[in-house]
Amino acid sequence: MAETVERCGCSADLSLALPGEGQRIERMQGHWLLARAGKQILRPGGLDLTRRMLDALAISEQDRIVEFAPGLGITARMVLRRNPMQYCAVERDPVAAKRLEARLPRDRTRVVQAAAEDSGLPGDSATAVYGEAMLSMQTADQKARIVSEAVRLLAPGGRYGIHELCLRPCDISRERRREIASAMSSEIHVGVQPLCASEWATLLERHGLKLVWTGEAAMDLLEPRRMLRDEGLSGCLRIAFNVIQDPILRRRTAAMRDVLRKYRNYLGAIALVSVR
Repeated sequence: MAETVERCGCSADLSLALPGEGQRIERMQGHWLLARAGKQILRPGGLDLTRRMLDALAISEQDRIVEFAPGLGITARMVLRRNPMQYCAVERDPVAAKRLEARLPRDRTRVVQAAAEDSGLPGDSATAVYGEAMLSMQTADQKARIVSEAVRLLAPGGRYGIHELCLRPCDISRERRREIASAMSSEIHVGVQPLCASEWATLLERHGLKLVWTGEAAMDLLEPRRMLRDEGLSGCLRIAFNVIQDPILRRRTAAMRDVLRKYRNYLGAIALVSVR
Protein backbone atom coordinates (compact mmCIF):
# COMPACT_ATOMS: atom_id res chain seq x y z
CA MET A 1 0.00 0.00 0.00
CA ALA A 2 1.29 3.47 -0.85
CA GLU A 3 2.56 5.69 1.90
CA THR A 4 3.68 9.30 1.84
CA VAL A 5 7.29 9.64 2.97
CA GLU A 6 7.67 11.88 6.00
CA ARG A 7 9.30 15.22 5.30
CA CYS A 8 12.79 15.73 6.63
CA GLY A 9 15.07 18.73 6.62
CA CYS A 10 17.08 19.43 3.50
CA SER A 11 20.39 17.67 4.05
CA ALA A 12 23.56 17.99 2.06
CA ASP A 13 23.82 15.37 -0.65
CA LEU A 14 26.79 13.70 1.00
CA SER A 15 24.76 13.03 4.13
CA LEU A 16 21.97 11.23 2.27
CA ALA A 17 22.16 7.48 1.87
CA LEU A 18 22.22 6.17 -1.69
CA PRO A 19 19.95 3.31 -2.75
CA GLY A 20 21.77 0.01 -2.39
CA GLU A 21 23.35 1.10 0.90
CA GLY A 22 24.62 -1.95 2.75
CA GLN A 23 24.57 -4.22 -0.32
CA ARG A 24 27.72 -5.88 -1.61
CA ILE A 25 28.98 -4.05 -4.69
CA GLU A 26 29.35 -7.39 -6.48
CA ARG A 27 25.56 -7.92 -6.37
CA MET A 28 24.26 -4.33 -6.51
CA GLN A 29 21.89 -3.40 -9.33
CA GLY A 30 23.73 -1.64 -12.11
CA HIS A 31 21.94 1.72 -11.93
CA TRP A 32 22.58 2.03 -8.19
CA LEU A 33 26.18 0.91 -8.73
CA LEU A 34 26.68 3.76 -11.20
CA ALA A 35 25.01 6.19 -8.78
CA ARG A 36 27.47 5.06 -6.10
CA ALA A 37 30.30 5.81 -8.54
CA GLY A 38 28.91 9.36 -8.78
CA LYS A 39 26.97 9.12 -12.03
CA GLN A 40 23.89 11.35 -11.95
CA ILE A 41 22.34 10.72 -15.37
CA LEU A 42 21.16 7.11 -15.58
CA ARG A 43 18.75 7.37 -18.54
CA PRO A 44 19.57 5.40 -21.72
CA GLY A 45 19.30 8.39 -24.06
CA GLY A 46 20.96 10.86 -21.69
CA LEU A 47 19.85 14.36 -20.79
CA ASP A 48 19.20 15.32 -24.40
CA LEU A 49 16.50 12.68 -24.96
CA THR A 50 14.97 13.48 -21.57
CA ARG A 51 14.72 17.16 -22.54
CA ARG A 52 13.12 16.23 -25.86
CA MET A 53 10.57 14.02 -24.09
CA LEU A 54 9.71 16.81 -21.62
CA ASP A 55 9.31 19.27 -24.50
CA ALA A 56 6.93 16.82 -26.20
CA LEU A 57 4.97 16.47 -22.93
CA ALA A 58 4.59 20.29 -23.02
CA ILE A 59 4.51 20.62 -19.22
CA SER A 60 3.05 23.92 -18.06
CA GLU A 61 1.84 25.68 -14.91
CA GLN A 62 -1.57 24.00 -15.29
CA ASP A 63 -0.20 20.46 -15.10
CA ARG A 64 -0.46 17.87 -12.34
CA ILE A 65 2.52 15.55 -12.83
CA VAL A 66 3.19 11.99 -11.70
CA GLU A 67 6.65 10.48 -12.22
CA PHE A 68 7.23 6.74 -11.88
CA ALA A 69 10.59 5.60 -10.40
CA PRO A 70 12.35 9.00 -10.28
CA GLY A 71 15.56 7.53 -8.83
CA LEU A 72 18.01 10.34 -8.05
CA GLY A 73 15.48 13.02 -9.03
CA ILE A 74 17.38 14.66 -11.88
CA THR A 75 14.34 14.73 -14.21
CA ALA A 76 12.10 15.75 -11.31
CA ARG A 77 14.11 18.94 -10.85
CA MET A 78 14.00 19.58 -14.61
CA VAL A 79 10.20 19.27 -14.48
CA LEU A 80 9.86 21.53 -11.44
CA ARG A 81 11.71 24.29 -13.30
CA ARG A 82 8.68 24.29 -15.62
CA ASN A 83 6.49 25.23 -12.62
CA PRO A 84 3.72 22.61 -12.78
CA MET A 85 0.76 23.00 -10.43
CA GLN A 86 1.64 19.71 -8.68
CA TYR A 87 4.36 17.07 -8.84
CA CYS A 88 4.14 13.59 -7.29
CA ALA A 89 6.93 11.00 -7.36
CA VAL A 90 6.10 7.30 -7.05
CA GLU A 91 9.25 5.47 -5.92
CA ARG A 92 9.38 1.85 -4.75
CA ASP A 93 12.83 1.99 -3.13
CA PRO A 94 12.52 3.43 0.41
CA VAL A 95 16.04 4.89 0.44
CA ALA A 96 15.56 6.53 -2.96
CA ALA A 97 12.17 7.89 -1.81
CA LYS A 98 13.64 9.39 1.36
CA ARG A 99 16.57 10.88 -0.53
CA LEU A 100 14.26 12.41 -3.13
CA GLU A 101 12.03 13.85 -0.41
CA ALA A 102 15.00 15.63 1.13
CA ARG A 103 16.22 17.08 -2.17
CA LEU A 104 12.98 18.41 -3.65
CA PRO A 105 11.48 21.80 -2.77
CA ARG A 106 8.75 21.62 -0.15
CA ASP A 107 5.97 23.33 -2.07
CA ARG A 108 3.85 21.59 -4.74
CA THR A 109 5.69 18.26 -4.37
CA ARG A 110 4.87 14.89 -2.85
CA VAL A 111 6.80 11.62 -2.68
CA VAL A 112 4.90 8.34 -2.41
CA GLN A 113 6.68 5.10 -1.59
CA ALA A 114 4.90 2.56 -3.76
CA ALA A 115 5.25 0.35 -6.82
CA ALA A 116 4.52 2.06 -10.14
CA GLU A 117 1.83 -0.51 -10.97
CA ASP A 118 0.03 0.15 -7.66
CA SER A 119 0.60 3.80 -6.77
CA GLY A 120 -2.46 4.21 -4.55
CA LEU A 121 -3.12 7.62 -6.14
CA PRO A 122 -6.65 8.57 -7.23
CA GLY A 123 -7.70 7.94 -10.82
CA ASP A 124 -8.00 10.79 -13.36
CA SER A 125 -5.79 12.90 -11.06
CA ALA A 126 -2.84 13.67 -13.38
CA THR A 127 -2.52 15.61 -16.61
CA ALA A 128 0.88 14.05 -17.37
CA VAL A 129 2.61 10.85 -16.25
CA TYR A 130 6.09 9.76 -17.26
CA GLY A 131 8.76 7.20 -16.38
CA GLU A 132 12.29 6.59 -17.56
CA ALA A 133 14.54 3.51 -17.68
CA MET A 134 12.09 1.35 -15.75
CA LEU A 135 9.77 -0.49 -18.17
CA SER A 136 12.81 -2.08 -19.86
CA MET A 137 13.54 -3.86 -16.56
CA GLN A 138 10.07 -5.44 -16.34
CA THR A 139 8.44 -8.58 -17.70
CA ALA A 140 5.70 -8.25 -20.33
CA ASP A 141 3.00 -8.59 -17.65
CA GLN A 142 4.64 -5.98 -15.42
CA LYS A 143 5.02 -3.60 -18.36
CA ALA A 144 1.28 -3.93 -19.03
CA ARG A 145 0.37 -3.32 -15.38
CA ILE A 146 2.50 -0.18 -15.19
CA VAL A 147 1.07 1.27 -18.41
CA SER A 148 -2.45 0.42 -17.16
CA GLU A 149 -1.74 2.33 -13.95
CA ALA A 150 -0.51 5.34 -15.93
CA VAL A 151 -3.74 5.31 -17.97
CA ARG A 152 -5.81 5.02 -14.78
CA LEU A 153 -4.07 8.06 -13.29
CA LEU A 154 -4.45 10.22 -16.40
CA ALA A 155 -7.38 12.55 -16.86
CA PRO A 156 -8.90 12.49 -20.37
CA GLY A 157 -6.47 14.22 -22.73
CA GLY A 158 -3.56 13.57 -20.36
CA ARG A 159 -0.11 12.67 -21.71
CA TYR A 160 2.11 9.69 -20.92
CA GLY A 161 5.84 9.74 -21.66
CA ILE A 162 8.40 6.93 -21.51
CA HIS A 163 12.17 6.87 -22.07
CA GLU A 164 13.56 3.35 -22.45
CA LEU A 165 16.03 0.97 -24.05
CA CYS A 166 15.22 0.05 -27.63
CA LEU A 167 16.20 -2.99 -29.68
CA ARG A 168 17.33 -2.46 -33.27
CA PRO A 169 16.28 -3.37 -35.92
CA CYS A 170 12.64 -4.26 -35.40
CA ASP A 171 13.15 -7.64 -37.09
CA ILE A 172 15.96 -8.62 -34.68
CA SER A 173 15.95 -12.39 -34.19
CA ARG A 174 14.62 -14.11 -31.08
CA GLU A 175 18.02 -15.67 -30.51
CA ARG A 176 19.74 -12.28 -30.54
CA ARG A 177 17.08 -10.86 -28.20
CA ARG A 178 17.68 -13.66 -25.70
CA GLU A 179 21.44 -13.26 -26.00
CA ILE A 180 21.29 -9.50 -25.31
CA ALA A 181 18.81 -9.85 -22.44
CA SER A 182 20.91 -12.56 -20.82
CA ALA A 183 24.19 -10.67 -21.16
CA MET A 184 22.78 -7.38 -19.87
CA SER A 185 20.90 -9.01 -17.00
CA SER A 186 24.05 -10.86 -15.96
CA GLU A 187 26.14 -7.68 -15.73
CA ILE A 188 23.48 -5.24 -14.51
CA HIS A 189 22.05 -7.72 -11.96
CA VAL A 190 18.46 -6.94 -12.84
CA GLY A 191 16.27 -8.45 -15.54
CA VAL A 192 16.42 -6.51 -18.81
CA GLN A 193 13.70 -7.00 -21.44
CA PRO A 194 13.75 -4.09 -23.93
CA LEU A 195 11.43 -3.86 -26.93
CA CYS A 196 11.93 -2.56 -30.46
CA ALA A 197 10.36 0.75 -31.49
CA SER A 198 7.20 -0.72 -33.00
CA GLU A 199 6.65 -2.92 -29.93
CA TRP A 200 6.92 0.05 -27.56
CA ALA A 201 4.35 1.87 -29.70
CA THR A 202 2.06 -1.18 -29.72
CA LEU A 203 2.29 -1.48 -25.93
CA LEU A 204 0.97 2.06 -25.54
CA GLU A 205 -1.68 1.76 -28.23
CA ARG A 206 -2.96 -1.50 -26.77
CA HIS A 207 -3.90 0.45 -23.63
CA GLY A 208 -5.95 3.00 -25.56
CA LEU A 209 -3.21 5.61 -25.89
CA LYS A 210 -2.60 7.60 -29.06
CA LEU A 211 1.07 8.00 -29.97
CA VAL A 212 1.92 11.65 -30.77
CA TRP A 213 5.73 11.82 -30.63
CA THR A 214 8.76 9.54 -30.84
CA GLY A 215 12.45 10.33 -30.42
CA GLU A 216 15.51 8.09 -30.54
CA ALA A 217 19.18 8.30 -29.52
CA ALA A 218 22.25 6.12 -29.32
CA MET A 219 22.69 3.99 -26.20
CA ASP A 220 25.98 5.63 -25.15
CA LEU A 221 25.42 5.69 -21.40
CA LEU A 222 29.05 4.90 -20.50
CA GLU A 223 30.84 6.37 -23.52
CA PRO A 224 33.21 9.32 -22.82
CA ARG A 225 31.47 11.81 -25.12
CA ARG A 226 28.02 11.13 -23.63
CA MET A 227 29.45 11.12 -20.11
CA LEU A 228 30.99 14.54 -20.67
CA ARG A 229 27.74 15.97 -22.06
CA ASP A 230 25.62 14.53 -19.24
CA GLU A 231 27.92 14.83 -16.23
CA GLY A 232 30.21 17.72 -17.13
CA LEU A 233 33.98 17.70 -16.70
CA SER A 234 33.92 17.86 -12.90
CA GLY A 235 31.35 15.05 -12.75
CA CYS A 236 33.43 12.85 -15.05
CA LEU A 237 36.53 13.46 -12.94
CA ARG A 238 34.61 12.57 -9.79
CA ILE A 239 33.35 9.33 -11.35
CA ALA A 240 36.83 8.43 -12.62
CA PHE A 241 38.35 9.00 -9.17
CA ASN A 242 35.70 6.86 -7.46
CA VAL A 243 36.06 4.04 -9.97
CA ILE A 244 39.86 4.03 -9.79
CA GLN A 245 39.78 3.83 -6.00
CA ASP A 246 37.58 0.70 -5.88
CA PRO A 247 38.70 -2.39 -7.85
CA ILE A 248 35.29 -4.10 -7.66
CA LEU A 249 33.51 -0.95 -8.81
CA ARG A 250 36.07 -0.61 -11.59
CA ARG A 251 35.60 -4.20 -12.74
CA ARG A 252 31.79 -4.05 -12.73
CA THR A 253 31.65 -0.68 -14.50
CA ALA A 254 34.03 -1.94 -17.19
CA ALA A 255 31.95 -5.11 -17.62
CA MET A 256 28.75 -3.09 -18.12
CA ARG A 257 30.47 -0.82 -20.63
CA ASP A 258 31.85 -3.85 -22.51
CA VAL A 259 28.37 -5.39 -22.83
CA LEU A 260 26.90 -2.14 -24.13
CA ARG A 261 29.73 -1.83 -26.64
CA LYS A 262 29.39 -5.44 -27.77
CA TYR A 263 25.72 -4.95 -28.62
CA ARG A 264 25.82 -1.29 -29.63
CA ASN A 265 24.51 -2.11 -33.13
CA TYR A 266 21.40 -3.66 -31.57
CA LEU A 267 20.71 -1.23 -28.72
CA GLY A 268 19.40 2.31 -28.73
CA ALA A 269 17.32 4.63 -26.59
CA ILE A 270 13.75 5.65 -27.36
CA ALA A 271 11.25 8.10 -25.91
CA LEU A 272 7.55 8.14 -26.76
CA VAL A 273 4.72 10.46 -25.77
CA SER A 274 1.09 9.37 -26.07
CA VAL A 275 -2.28 10.83 -25.17
CA ARG A 276 -5.23 9.25 -23.40
